[in-house]
Amino acid sequence: MTQVVTLSAPNAQDCVALAEIELCGELMIAASAAGEERLSPDRIDEVLNVGCAEVWTTVPRQAAHRG
Repeated sequence: MTQVVTLSAPNAQDCVALAEIELCGELMIAASAAGEERLSPDRIDEVLNVGCAEVWTTVPRQAAHRG
């Protein structure tokens, strides 16, 4: 017997979780490529695109729903 699993459309929490996983992956890649023991705060900001509007419009809205 074959069982079929139907996935629902991704919701906002799914999208945020996937974005967080992607950012963690980017940090791991940067850390493994770094010559020093730890990434500097400036390098972390660069990897995470801290100044990027997409990051700031996605994460805070989700955090506001938790409170």
